[in-house]
Amino acid sequence: MSSKLYIVSTPIGNLEDITLRALSVLKEVDLIACEDTRTSKNLLSRYQIQKPLTSYHEHNETEKAEELLSLLQEGKSIALITDAGTPGVSDPGYRIVKLASENGVPVLSVPGASASIAALSISGLPTSSFTFLGFPPRQNKRLIEYLERIKDYPETLIFYESPKRVIKTITVMIEVLGDRNASISREITKMYEETLRGLLSDVLTNLTSRDSLKGEVVLVVEGNSQDKPHFDSDTIDELLNYLKKEGHSLKDAVKQVAADSGVSKSKIYKKALQIWG
Repeated sequence: MSSKLYIVSTPIGNLEDITLRALSVLKEVDLIACEDTRTSKNLLSRYQIQKPLTSYHEHNETEKAEELLSLLQEGKSIALITDAGTPGVSDPGYRIVKLASENGVPVLSVPGASASIAALSISGLPTSSFTFLGFPPRQNKRLIEYLERIKDYPETLIFYESPKRVIKTITVMIEVLGDRNASISREITKMYEETLRGLLSDVLTNLTSRDSLKGEVVLVVEGNSQDKPHFDSDTIDELLNYLKKEGHSLKDAVKQVAADSGVSKSKIYKKALQIWG
């Protein structure tokens, strides 16, 4: 196999979700660059692949890319894999791809599993256009500023998030984006795979009722649809008054108006408190 860099997607959970071409490439290359050699050995041993491994991760990516380029220029073929999914998608890969392509080394994709696309496909939200946004900022102020910048995006939004931070992130999303339709998937293709669908507030209620949450999650959120009617302050007041007269509780009215208008629940709640007294 001549000098080429292969970007090989690996399973995101179930080890059977690997393509025949991926197995063929991994068996034929001279070297496999992987995020964690221990994790990759589990996959390779499953398919009886014995090839030299070298670590390539976010902490050594800059210097390792130069080392891998030298091997490629010597005529070696290299496959780049990550612990799960497609290299370069919220995972190491960008630098070596850029460096190799700039130096005339062929870079080939061996496509396969991607958690973002898998979660989108089962979300029940529009898939004709979407924006992948990776991991949102951790710090609260930066998260708010970040969401403010993207709140008017009409496309479906896809985020990755840690189970330790997802409750906080969804809480801020409701405040900034409004109570939109959403889907949250975790442990995709694994034994305890789970997807929750509904308004962000519904998902938040479910998650906060649990003792713990395991497995990185993919959060898919409805975009800011331009088809929704504009709700000014007077329109919201009129709708809240109508729902009160119809016998709806304050909580249910706030939830409905927030979902219909795209205005955050906290703002609707302040108005509802005045109307309900």
